[in-house]
Amino acid sequence: MENQLESLKQSSTIVADSGDFATIATYKPQDATTNPSLILSAAKQEQYASLMDEALYFGKNISLAATHDKLFIIFGREILKIIPGRVSIEVDPRFSFDAKKSQEKAEYLIALFAKEKIDRERILIKLAATWEGIVAAQELEKKSIHCNMTLLFSLPQAVAAAEAKATLISPFVGRILDWYKKKEGKDSFPPHLDPGVMSVSRIFHYYKKFGYKTQIMAASFRSKEEILELSGCDLLTIAPKFLQMLQQSTESAPRKLDGTDSQKLSIEKIHLDKSKFLSLLSQDEMAQEKLMEGIQNFNQDLKLLEELLQKNRERN
Repeated sequence: MENQLESLKQSSTIVADSGDFATIATYKPQDATTNPSLILSAAKQEQYASLMDEALYFGKNISLAATHDKLFIIFGREILKIIPGRVSIEVDPRFSFDAKKSQEKAEYLIALFAKEKIDRERILIKLAATWEGIVAAQELEKKSIHCNMTLLFSLPQAVAAAEAKATLISPFVGRILDWYKKKEGKDSFPPHLDPGVMSVSRIFHYYKKFGYKTQIMAASFRSKEEILELSGCDLLTIAPKFLQMLQQSTESAPRKLDGTDSQKLSIEKIHLDKSKFLSLLSQDEMAQEKLMEGIQNFNQDLKLLEELLQKNRERN
């Protein structure tokens, strides 16, 4: 009998939100995604010590930044041995408000992958969905460097990313829910009224209505119900505990989002420049707060990863 995960795969491409190879191999996703937090978690595990050593050897006469860049590449390389599709690798979050440095870092990461004989078509460069990150993505896409816009919490961010021809966006469903639960003093929302689910559904219908090619990969789930409510979204990146829950269930996962429905909706087109983008973002308390919080958290985890690498460097 088909399990719920297999049923869900009929409507959406499944991506593993993990840097752990065993987990990825178990659930057989099409793609996988990483970020500084996931790499930090994986790097602490003993089974990845040899990968840590490889990164340390590479960066020993260069810099700590070169070491953690190489570590990301190594994890990406090993993940690509397991999956048939693409892996997402994050640009240094400290460059979130610097388009030029973001672009340069992305090109450097792609060059490192090329040295591993990995084609750029299998790589998605993750950039924060700031205005500067979106500008960087626009330039990178012109060079066939495909981008995944992350830390995305609002329709204006999604529209700007699509206009820049970014390959993919990653709206963060659960973090939106977290904010509204705290703001409204609620313990939960019905799945179809979940603010994160509603935000992604709105973006989905906007994209399909106006024929954008940018794909939507819903991320950061807090429950299995959120995931099922977005069945039909282009991609769903799912943490291991929810992959396990879906695999263990024999219930169906009917499609909830369908692009044919989008054409029937009355949706006003949004026209953006930098000023309009920043104005709309500043009016959205949730999106602005969660974007900054996300960048700060990734910065903190990258700092912790560098401290871990430094300790190992000194040991060696």
